[in-house]
Amino acid sequence: MSSTWTTEIETAVPAPRLFKAAVMDWHNLAPKIASDKIVSAAPAEGDGGIGSTRQFNFAPGLPFSFVKERLDSLDVEKCEAKSTLIEGGGLGVHVESASTHIKIEPKAGGSVCKVTGSYKPLPGVDATEESEKAKAAFGGVIKGCEAYLVANPDAYN
Repeated sequence: MSSTWTTEIETAVPAPRLFKAAVMDWHNLAPKIASDKIVSAAPAEGDGGIGSTRQFNFAPGLPFSFVKERLDSLDVEKCEAKSTLIEGGGLGVHVESASTHIKIEPKAGGSVCKVTGSYKPLPGVDATEESEKAKAAFGGVIKGCEAYLVANPDAYN
């Protein structure tokens, strides 16, 4: 049985700028602003377009050592992307499959990031607990990007 979760995170950053930082260039920005969690990240295959993959390597002590994701769709003008977990993370441990849809929309004074995660938990896995962990992780990513972008007004313009 598949499960889905959604979350919305409001920010004080315009949608295109947040999308560039939090989605398009997260593999470069994450180790700089979240080095306590993400020790390194890099494209694994492709040129950053649809079908490309990238890997994030996590700090010791976190639940997973790495995740590798594939970009399934991308619309830079609409600030929207979909990706699928292809290796690492909870794949084969907590979930059979997982994907994420991110859309960042303009909102007065900034933007709202809407994230929908879809996954198929393995038998015996608490789907509610996994959903809450994923929501918290995405909230941390977006708020971390927001703080960086507010502190660095010339970045990702």
